Amino acid sequence: MTILAVDVQYDDNSAFVAGVLFDEWNSEEPEAEYISFLREIEEYIPGDFYKRELPCILRLLDEHRIAPSCIVVDGYVYLDGKQIPGLGKRLFDALDKRIEVVGVAKKGFKGIASECEILRGKSEKPLYVTSTSDIEVAKHRIMNMFGGNRIPFLLKRADQLCREAAKKSKHSDTV
Repeated sequence: MTILAVDVQYDDNSAFVAGVLFDEWNSEEPEAEYISFLREIEEYIPGDFYKRELPCILRLLDEHRIAPSCIVVDGYVYLDGKQIPGLGKRLFDALDKRIEVVGVAKKGFKGIASECEILRGKSEKPLYVTSTSDIEVAKHRIMNMFGGNRIPFLLKRADQLCREAAKKSKHSDTV
């Protein structure tokens, strides 16, 4: 199985999207890391977050020709845990339902089921896990990812990569 953790960092009307590829849920190090840059992205509209983030993730997959068996997004697959589509479900549909998507959100969404919560490390703040496949399997996978903190190490790495890229671009005219 190949897993891709993705995250996006916005800067005005542009975005950096990063992907961290690994082959086991408990991997300590990535197999590969990718970054893409997009100009003139959609504005943030509450409730339609996917319109801004989905094109970024699709660009990363296409630009780097990445074909994982599972993608982990920073956000929700289902906003209520079961039916209301979020970013992850929209990504799943855009990929013709061929690639499993797991969502890991740091903040609760109104109506999210408590069955989506997990506690990692010593944190008393839950993560909210949703998935296009079995929720219990997805929660188990995220629980067992490497790292003793609330956010698994390789998910945090995706966040760091896009933040670093955005920071570098502010100090450079090459983007």
